[in-house]
Amino acid sequence: MTALTDWENFYIIVGGSAGALIGLQFVVITLMADMPVIQGAEQATGVFTTPSVIHFSVVLLLAAMISIPWTAITPVAVLWGLIGLGGIGYLIIVIRRMRTQIAYEPVFEDWLFHVLLPLAAYVMMALAAAAASHYEHCALFGVGAASLVLLFTGIHNAWDLVTHMVFFRRRLEQEKPEEKK
Repeated sequence: MTALTDWENFYIIVGGSAGALIGLQFVVITLMADMPVIQGAEQATGVFTTPSVIHFSVVLLLAAMISIPWTAITPVAVLWGLIGLGGIGYLIIVIRRMRTQIAYEPVFEDWLFHVLLPLAAYVMMALAAAAASHYEHCALFGVGAASLVLLFTGIHNAWDLVTHMVFFRRRLEQEKPEEKK
């Protein structure tokens, strides 16, 4: 299918980036494993770390799906729709976890990047699936835009996590000498 083939370079770049970022996320979490554990940290991981890996994985999956030599857009559009609906369902779990975790009080930026932007991307994916049979070109742009939103949201969230943990560690190290006095 020509329309899907035209997107191969885009998805090589985006999918490769997502794959690399998944690996970096694992490296960062491993390096932070020796940090002191705060109350509720396990809950916060499910809220502030796991979704980034999920979003990067979805982008990687979309890139792989576009690379398959489909003979029509309908089968891949059905898969986009399922991924979009699955992502919306997953975000319901993320919202519940954000509300019940006790390690950190989410601020507007957290709600924007952990819920609203990913929700927009997954809804865009589901709508692109619904429109694909009549508006193939627009549907492909919708899925491409959704991929970028998930990729950049994941980058923001991973960076936010790393900077939070670095400053958290510094704060703990600065407090330790005072405890000895």
